[in-house]
Amino acid sequence: MGAQKTERDDEFRAFTGAAWPRLLRTAYLLAGDRYSAEDLVQQALERAYVAWGRVRRTGDPHAYVRRILVNEHARRFRRRVPEHLVTAVPEQAGPDGLGGLDERAALLAALATLPARQRQAVVLRYWEDLSEGQTATAMGCSVGTVKSQASKGIAKLRAATSLIGMTSIGGTV
Repeated sequence: MGAQKTERDDEFRAFTGAAWPRLLRTAYLLAGDRYSAEDLVQQALERAYVAWGRVRRTGDPHAYVRRILVNEHARRFRRRVPEHLVTAVPEQAGPDGLGGLDERAALLAALATLPARQRQAVVLRYWEDLSEGQTATAMGCSVGTVKSQASKGIAKLRAATSLIGMTSIGGTV
């Protein structure tokens, strides 16, 4: 029993180390600040650890944990915990197709103004590059809802005056 637990813990530790940056980026885009993002990822990983046997049997533990992350974010939204607008670019922001820090900051600030479901749809579809089906699974909704929420979110981003003329999500904004 002890050897199995050690092997399980080692496997989970390896998964966590590899998945942390990607989960943190997704959580940051959902929550709007680094501290809330770290809390979201930590809560998602705590839930995943408890169910690690079931998680690894799915064949795609990252997708399973991402779904937990999205659910945790939705729970926070239902509890009406105030979300913060993005005020700074995360230190670990990687190449995301934006030309510079000013464009990235403007896009992240505009993204933070979207309602939670629209933000989830836009982040999962366009930043995580998930298909509509994968996004629907992660959000726990239908493909039609994903299409609708992503379309509304992109329309609001296109209408944001701070993004006029910038090339980013879904073509020229």
